[in-house]
Amino acid sequence: MNQLRLDADTANAQVEELQAKIKSLEQENLSKEQEITSLQHKNGVLESQVEKLEGDVEKHKKLADEGSGSISQNEALQRRLQLLEEEAEEADKTLREANEKLRQTDVKAGHFERKVQALENERDQWESKYEDMAKKYSATQKDLEDFQREIGAI
Repeated sequence: MNQLRLDADTANAQVEELQAKIKSLEQENLSKEQEITSLQHKNGVLESQVEKLEGDVEKHKKLADEGSGSISQNEALQRRLQLLEEEAEEADKTLREANEKLRQTDVKAGHFERKVQALENERDQWESKYEDMAKKYSATQKDLEDFQREIGAI
C-alpha cells in the first residue's frame, strides 16, 4: 500500500516537473517568437531602405552621366547599398536560425507533451489500481468482521 502511495507520489512529482518544463519551453517559445517578429520587422525596414537606396542609385547613375561630380556620390551610395544588403543578408540568416530554433523548440515541446500524456496515463492506471485495491481491502475487512462476529457467536 505504501509502495503504491510512493509510486503515485513519484508519478505526480514527475508530472509536475514535466509541466514546469513545458511551461519553460512555452516561455522560451514565446521569447523566440518575439525575437522572430522583431527580426522580421528589422528585415522589412532594411528591405525598404534597400529599395529606397536602389532607387537613389538609379537616380544618381543618371546624374553621373550628366556630371562628373556625381561619381563620388554614386560610389558612396553603392558602398552604403552594399552594406545595407549585407545587413539584410545577416538579418535573413538570423531569421532563418531563429526559425530553426523555433522548429526545434516545437519538436521538443511535442516530445514533452507526449511524455506528459504517457505519465498521465500511467498515473491514471495507478489510481485505478489503488481504487481496486482499496475496494478489495474494504471487502476483505468486511469479510473479516463478519467472520469475527460468527466466531464470537459460536
